[in-house]
Amino acid sequence: MKKIGLWIFTLLLAIVVIIGYQKYQSSHKIKAPRLYWFIPDGVRAEPTLFTFFTWAKEGKLPHIKKLMEQGSYGYSYPNFPSHTPTNFATLLTGSYPEVHGINDGPMHTLGKPLDSVAIGGFRSVAKKVAPIWKTLEEAGLKVFLQSIPGSTPPELNQGTVVRGRWGGWGADFNAINFETKGDLSERIKQGRAVRWFYFGPLLTQYIDSVPVETWNLTQKSYSPPKEIALTGWGATVYAYETDTTDNGNVDYDTILLSKDKKTVFATLRQGEWSNWEPITLVWQSGDQKQPVDTSLKVALIKLNPDGFFRIRVLYNNLNQYISSPETAAGILERAVGPMVDFPDNFPAQLVYYTEDKKIFLDEAVMSFDWHTKVIDTIVQAFAPDVVIHDIYTPNQMLTSRWWMGYIDPKSTHYNDVTKQQRDSLWKEVGDMYKHLDDMIGEIQKNANSQTYIVLSSDHGAVPLNTYVNLNNLFTSKGWLKFTIDPKTGEPIIDWKNSQVIYLKMAHVYINPDGLNGNYVRASGSQYESLRNEVIATLQSLQAPDGIKPVVDIQKWEDVKQYMQLDPDRTGDLVIANAPGYGWNEEITSNLTLFSNPQVTGYKQAIIAKDDPGMWTPFIIAGPDIKKNNYLGDTPFPLVDQYPTIMKALQQKIPDFVQGKTLPVFTSN
Repeated sequence: MKKIGLWIFTLLLAIVVIIGYQKYQSSHKIKAPRLYWFIPDGVRAEPTLFTFFTWAKEGKLPHIKKLMEQGSYGYSYPNFPSHTPTNFATLLTGSYPEVHGINDGPMHTLGKPLDSVAIGGFRSVAKKVAPIWKTLEEAGLKVFLQSIPGSTPPELNQGTVVRGRWGGWGADFNAINFETKGDLSERIKQGRAVRWFYFGPLLTQYIDSVPVETWNLTQKSYSPPKEIALTGWGATVYAYETDTTDNGNVDYDTILLSKDKKTVFATLRQGEWSNWEPITLVWQSGDQKQPVDTSLKVALIKLNPDGFFRIRVLYNNLNQYISSPETAAGILERAVGPMVDFPDNFPAQLVYYTEDKKIFLDEAVMSFDWHTKVIDTIVQAFAPDVVIHDIYTPNQMLTSRWWMGYIDPKSTHYNDVTKQQRDSLWKEVGDMYKHLDDMIGEIQKNANSQTYIVLSSDHGAVPLNTYVNLNNLFTSKGWLKFTIDPKTGEPIIDWKNSQVIYLKMAHVYINPDGLNGNYVRASGSQYESLRNEVIATLQSLQAPDGIKPVVDIQKWEDVKQYMQLDPDRTGDLVIANAPGYGWNEEITSNLTLFSNPQVTGYKQAIIAKDDPGMWTPFIIAGPDIKKNNYLGDTPFPLVDQYPTIMKALQQKIPDFVQGKTLPVFTSN
């Protein structure tokens, strides 16, 4: 009896200890978020080629497979003009551009000159209605925004914003390529495409090396060593170009990197990277200069025996001036390390040499590593109710030079590679999707049964076969006047004597009296006559393959009805292109109308509903969501995602929302 009593006492004691420990764990464990909305940019998913859901069911994407089994899923399509700024605004407001106002990235408006951007579509203040994070914060939820376009300048008062991309806020240092200047032929070939979004800072600098004079090194070089000054963002790193082979030939093969020409922090051969190196950069905003302590990482992309070089300097995307509150950046960097947000730039720079591809893939892996690791820190260190998280890497891969043109049969480049080569390219694309799956797995680890996990994207991507150089066309018609800067290849527009111009991504501006000064809508018989002539000219365009690249043209007064755009922020005409053809803003002295683009994938100005290559995945899982519920092969518009998420969170849906709730709830 005593033994039985002792056994019962021991059992009861164990139960008390276990219950107490569970209560202790519960009281000390940081709660999982109510919503983790993961929106990787440019993820293509459709039933025929990029068979995203089939890949998951086959076990290639196991975490996404689990998410599908736990929730509802289907295909979604973007609204015109089917690119990032417009469709992030659509996702995050549940409305079309006619309501939220983001027709484009670089937008022009009445009363402002056309030679500069009047409203940046990536700026938070450009939206005409509140995004979901403001609405949720006003409802008492704590929000964390990671790398979300359109989230800066920050609008959250209690939450956290980290590197809201391209909003013109914070010390944001883009990567820079440095390349031998030579005869400037490569620089002239790029023209304005050498600048960030075609009008910002230089993404590639063309410079020449000089003979070494002041270095304090004992490094032996069998050819006269050369010095390269890699100056970006107010700081200079010096590269010492050397020949380490005693073979009697000029054979440069190595660079040494130093900040003071005395101490070497890296020795690189072609294709190699340095470690992260501390550096102080300078961020200039207006007349104000702000020193920023950060770090950089250098890659030797290409080094020819004759000394031709191509070097990439990658700057840490994380500092206190690009996060709100400022302390958030330090917390993330201590936990995860320097931030690589995404590979390459826009417009793409790692597309000109075969050696660029390796560097792109290296950066892609770095970006996925960082974005995967940061998930745990976001949830555990900040304890948000809502996380909205973007990674731009899928877009960068599928719109680059190296993949889409050779894996999609609709590309004119499809047969330029062998089946073995194509299989290798598909593996690289598949690896990218596996990285996305890893991120979903990390999100699942940081969720619980009460968390809604949502996976979606802003647009897909399709092959880009041919550029249509509209401004060359308008020049040949006598409507556009320009000269070319012989040193840079950049056009200089004669706005006063120009009457018609195309500006990204889908707008044609027309005024028979000239385009200079503050832009106003013209009217009268001359205007209508010229506008009709432009329409007829565009409609008659025919590519060498017989296809007409213009599939739709709308006058500004009709864009709200037919394209759901904001007419106050459009050109006099808005034009949609056939898949495979892309409008090109650049102007060349030879006035070539059709040309071969450097990249082989894109998404701009396509009517996306009609092209499955533009579709994206949508998955939602969480409480009261139907399990293993396939929404069918017919895609639904992006605007439907917002009200669906708001209903899941039991939040009031604002009156401006145009989307409809999807049939994903068990209580429907």
